Amino acid sequence: MALQSPSIMVVERTAALHETYKAYFARSNAFRLTQFCTSAALALKSLATTRPRIIVSEMTLEDMDGLQFIAALRKKDRDTPVVVVSANKDFELIKKTFKYGAQGFLTKPLSEEKLQYALRCVLEDGAVMSNDIIKRVISNFQHKTYAFLSQRENEIVDYLCKGDTYKMIAEKLFVTPSTINFHIQNIYLKLNVNSKSEALTKLRQL
Repeated sequence: MALQSPSIMVVERTAALHETYKAYFARSNAFRLTQFCTSAALALKSLATTRPRIIVSEMTLEDMDGLQFIAALRKKDRDTPVVVVSANKDFELIKKTFKYGAQGFLTKPLSEEKLQYALRCVLEDGAVMSNDIIKRVISNFQHKTYAFLSQRENEIVDYLCKGDTYKMIAEKLFVTPSTINFHIQNIYLKLNVNSKSEALTKLRQL
């Protein structure tokens, strides 16, 4: 008796994409699409009966976001791999996704080849990320640091150099804008400058 190919559950709120996924898997001998869910609630309810080998989920669902879905899923099932698909490439969101228990993060647009490769990676290696995310991770480790600044100050400087506002930095670092302002003042003091533009100019010179 021939072994069945691994089963895939897709959780996607956009009905138009259902046909795209069906077409992808119809051409695949490596995987089979066994369940389509338009909401997280339906996916969680049908989990016990369908027992998918891998779950592919959109980040934004009808009834909750992808992080909430992964958290709810992990309370019921700690082992089934989840691959998140999203157009949002925010690095903090990506880190949260893996922290909540996902095994993969794919950025849109999602081609058939990209999806098939990702599913194979999850089965063989246990995790997967899109190449553009991998490049960002490498860049994040390789970015310039300054010995005279603290680790937190270096993080803030890195965001400042990317053009982020104080509010944006506060949201990404999960602190208040006043905390960011406190660190900014310390950075200005260490650089002996009085403004953001002066600080960026001096950092470039360094």
